[in-house]
Amino acid sequence: MQRSVGRLISGRPGTPGRQNSGAADMSWDRRTLLAAGLAAPVATLLPGCAATAMAQPGVFPNGFLWGAATAGHQIEGNDVNSDYWLMENVQPTLFVEPVGDACDSYHRYEADADLVQALGFNCLRMSLEWSRIEPEPGAFSIAELDHYKRVLEALRERGIAPFITFNHFALPRWFAARGGFEQEDAPELFARYVERATRHLGHLMHAVATFNQPNLIKTVFWRKNLFEEMPVIRPMLASAARACGSDRFVPFLLGDQDKMQPILKRAHMEAMAAAKSVRSDLPIGVTLIMQHDEVVDGPGDLLQEMRRTSYDDWLAVAAQSDFVGVQIYTRGRLTEHGDIGAPEGAETTQMGYEFYPQAVGPVLRYAAEKARVPIYITENGIGTEDDARRIAYTDRALADVEACLREGVDVRGYLHWSLMDNFEWLYGYRPKFGLVSVDRSTFERTPKPSALHLGAIARRNRAYSPT
Repeated sequence: MQRSVGRLISGRPGTPGRQNSGAADMSWDRRTLLAAGLAAPVATLLPGCAATAMAQPGVFPNGFLWGAATAGHQIEGNDVNSDYWLMENVQPTLFVEPVGDACDSYHRYEADADLVQALGFNCLRMSLEWSRIEPEPGAFSIAELDHYKRVLEALRERGIAPFITFNHFALPRWFAARGGFEQEDAPELFARYVERATRHLGHLMHAVATFNQPNLIKTVFWRKNLFEEMPVIRPMLASAARACGSDRFVPFLLGDQDKMQPILKRAHMEAMAAAKSVRSDLPIGVTLIMQHDEVVDGPGDLLQEMRRTSYDDWLAVAAQSDFVGVQIYTRGRLTEHGDIGAPEGAETTQMGYEFYPQAVGPVLRYAAEKARVPIYITENGIGTEDDARRIAYTDRALADVEACLREGVDVRGYLHWSLMDNFEWLYGYRPKFGLVSVDRSTFERTPKPSALHLGAIARRNRAYSPT
């Protein structure tokens, strides 16, 4: 059911907005909003919309993190020193549109923190943008580090745990122009950035991931060739290289994976050591894209091959870390020719994924078996205009989380992708993954019924208190 919940956060940065509950139009400040507006049951806020909230969960442990995930390039806007900004604006390009202002979260972070708090979440996953912090090699911006300090302080002041990703795909363009993570010295450069950021911000962090989905290409293009499947990549990278006066341009996802994977693993370990040299008790892990894979047609060892190629090496790296973040959207259907996607007639999302929230349980069990460290669900969600399907998807996914907890799987948090409708990389602004819609002209945020639904579940188990 698509239904306006009222515009709870103003389009003006850091300014309280107004709520329309369906009765009188009332003016809210942040304290009133928290005390009255969103403390009401979902069914009260959504008259005529049947609340399908789970029964009292009971098994979620104290300290369980409830919240949503974001990424800097996708919400901040105007990340002009990044490789993605350049790739989006050269010709030819893979991207259907450039990121531009995104959700203007760079300026509206206080309003976003108000929103996260008002919804009842105790955690926000966000990334630091390396290209802002180190726009040129070795030139670290104190102003940008101070900006992120204010962002993290805004979260902490509202009782929200900042879950940080040091690299969520976007790189400084100078780093891509020198060969990215194909270069043997890339781990040292990444660790230098991580150490500097941790020294400035580490005391405000709850937990950190070094990389977002370093296994993505190995998973999505298993048994397929990325450059053959997407031939525009090579001319786009050539244009980007020329714009930088370089003979190469290697983004995080679009390089030679055979070269990059061992270097990325070393970069994770060196970055972890660098961060812990500043704050030894900081929990550090990595987030991985995973799906529940089933063999449709092929030899008996096909599933094992897929897991070895896509998951197992990185789960072994996670086993040497403090936790693993898993990012689960759907299932894979495998043949000798790769993943063939959703079966005919199946419900699919805007991204073409099969609607399959029951992938969560098998993935959690496999990750737990292999890594044997605490697990966070750092992304889970669907791209859809039908918010009722988002609620149904979330409920089914959380039922799997609850079942795994009852079995003893050490799951520590659930972070929905994403907090708000944002820039979805190659696909631009069309896919709607957000719990909150964003007006593309005014940047006004409007929580969807799914946001209030998940917030109501989170409130029944809110245990985090920042120190």
